[in-house]
Amino acid sequence: MADLENKESTQVKETAAEAIRNSRGQGKLRQFVLWMAALVIGAVLGWLHIPALNELFDFIAAVFTRLFQFIAIPTVSLAVITTLSMLGAKKNTGRIFGHAVVYTLLTTIAAAAIGLGLFLWIAPGNLPLDVIGAGATQVPEKLGKLSYYDHFLSIIPNNILQPYLTANVLSVMLISASVGLAFAFMPKTENREAVLKVLFGFQELLFTLIRGLLYVLPIGILAFAAQLSAQIEAGVIVGALGKYTAVVIGGNLIQFFIVLPLFLLARGLNPITVFKKMSPAVAVALFTKSSAATLPVTLASAETNLKAHPAVARFVLPICTTINMNGCAAFILVTSLFVMQNAGIELTMGTMIAWLFIAVLAAVGNAGVPMGCYFLTLSLMSSIGAPIGLMGVILPIYTIIDMIETAENVWSDASVCAMVDHDLEGTLDDENFDDTSMQAI
Repeated sequence: MADLENKESTQVKETAAEAIRNSRGQGKLRQFVLWMAALVIGAVLGWLHIPALNELFDFIAAVFTRLFQFIAIPTVSLAVITTLSMLGAKKNTGRIFGHAVVYTLLTTIAAAAIGLGLFLWIAPGNLPLDVIGAGATQVPEKLGKLSYYDHFLSIIPNNILQPYLTANVLSVMLISASVGLAFAFMPKTENREAVLKVLFGFQELLFTLIRGLLYVLPIGILAFAAQLSAQIEAGVIVGALGKYTAVVIGGNLIQFFIVLPLFLLARGLNPITVFKKMSPAVAVALFTKSSAATLPVTLASAETNLKAHPAVARFVLPICTTINMNGCAAFILVTSLFVMQNAGIELTMGTMIAWLFIAVLAAVGNAGVPMGCYFLTLSLMSSIGAPIGLMGVILPIYTIIDMIETAENVWSDASVCAMVDHDLEGTLDDENFDDTSMQAI
């Protein structure tokens, strides 16, 4: 009799679990349809170029951008601190980090190499000197005087609050990694556990806020799509730099649709399946133009949809947000070569190969914020005395480039996370990682 009751109880639980899974599947389908509808409707409304509507859409887009920025920095910080506090003294940390760095370097080098190949094949020509001179007026004066050393010096914080107040992602990562490792190696006292309990509580609170933000995200997608459509209709992102633009965007698209899927296939993963599960993050990245701002959605998608191990997702994704910049590496390389070519600098094969690795290292040190690659390239060109006026010419078309780059960066982050999770499947400890807060998203 008891066995029969246990069997019936098990069947009831399995039926309930199946119902929940079906409900979640239907909910995700409805969400996808809603997002696509918002994308199409927004594009149509933006193309109509109605001033009052465009003003409203600009306001809504600004609100959502600020909301993502508001939640991104604490999400990055807490994810790194809590993960390292649990992993720091364990062998898991080195294995996860090692796999992430290897895949990051391989994908980033591949992206830069593709950019170089397209640059040699399409061979964009030089621009007239008067165009370059006119472009100099578009470059903010203080940015024209930045050096690469200034970029790295800005990463080192001189107080604990400034990086959080100014949204300096690399500085926040440095502080968070230090605090997380300090928790990992400090004695396991009651005070340590009490502070960690508070931090985990804040993390659950952030996940709840993320859930609310995702709920109203279709409104933001509507506004972002309308904003982009209006810019295209007005000719803002259509310029005379056709070949240069083709090299940059073409390289990003090849990396997005061919190279990264090949990496996934080589590790035994289905790229279409991975992309479907991570598509919310890629969509948000396309419109926010910030890997850091997209991180909350990337984490939620990785743990809830991709079912990545929390230890992997919460460690790899924040790290990749700052060091895994496929699109940025390609942009830095192609733009640097284009600017140097216009400056009359001889581009030998040795010079181009050297700049390929410079671009990869620069991309690793770039912050995942809007226009981060542009400002970093400007710093590099300024440091070698190249004509930065050309950067002003590029600026009007950088909007679309930045969108595609960011989407590619987040897709690369997701791919690296999926590959690391696949490589380490079944070898990581499950203790101390309660993923119930993410499951609710």
